[in-house]
Amino acid sequence: MKYIYGTDLSLYVKERQAKQVRALRQAHHTIPKLMIVMSQNATQAIRTYVEMKRRYAADILIDVEIREANQETVFEVLDKANSDEAVHGIIVQLPFGDESKLQAVLDKIAPQKDVDGLGVRAEFMSATAQAIDWLLAGNSISLEDKKIAVVGRGRLVGGPLGQMWRERGLDVTVLDKTTTNNDSTLKASKLIVSGTGSPGILHNANVMPGSIVVDAGTASEAGVIMGDAAAELYERSDLIMTPKKGGVGPLTVTVMFDHVILAAQRQQAS
Repeated sequence: MKYIYGTDLSLYVKERQAKQVRALRQAHHTIPKLMIVMSQNATQAIRTYVEMKRRYAADILIDVEIREANQETVFEVLDKANSDEAVHGIIVQLPFGDESKLQAVLDKIAPQKDVDGLGVRAEFMSATAQAIDWLLAGNSISLEDKKIAVVGRGRLVGGPLGQMWRERGLDVTVLDKTTTNNDSTLKASKLIVSGTGSPGILHNANVMPGSIVVDAGTASEAGVIMGDAAAELYERSDLIMTPKKGGVGPLTVTVMFDHVILAAQRQQAS
């Protein structure tokens, strides 16, 4: 098994980010700031993840404010953050509230501050989708000559990633996780990216030898965080895969903070 790690690339970009933030602070007296809005009912796992983002920000001298909200108060919180010139980036930490009402919450974030790129008018690409693109490029994996399958059409991964790669003219098929003939498409694909949150949707029967597998799915079963790839795939020696930890995740955070810096630069320039 050969693994595709995102950790080293994340650290490399983080060094560049620290220099950019120092330049903003010293030359323009601009202190980049991120607002994280999370559910009042957030689990301990989510709170730990948010704290990890806060520590990353502290390492590169970006300020972070964490606000808790519920379905009724979140719009007021976002309104204030949107109008606060000291706040350059805003994210709503998922999951948040009623899934059927979530897009309205995400769309409330000002487009120029939507650093996760999840609102319909966001000026930034989805951080997870961009992280996957960076991950492959940073590991010298070319997309030009490959059949690509993206499993899942969600706002985080499949939707934006499929659109981005189609616009580049790549040979990409975006699959709904419930489609019955997915296996034939997966078997014919050299690169498979999955972000469905359905553990085990990728398995030995639909992933062929020599495939490259990027697992960007996240689900919790009995308190255990799981990806889309079945455990049996990690026992094979004929695949190139992201590891269970240290693959897409670290780069997603890195990309999001890249967007915060860019948002601060744009505001300073205007």
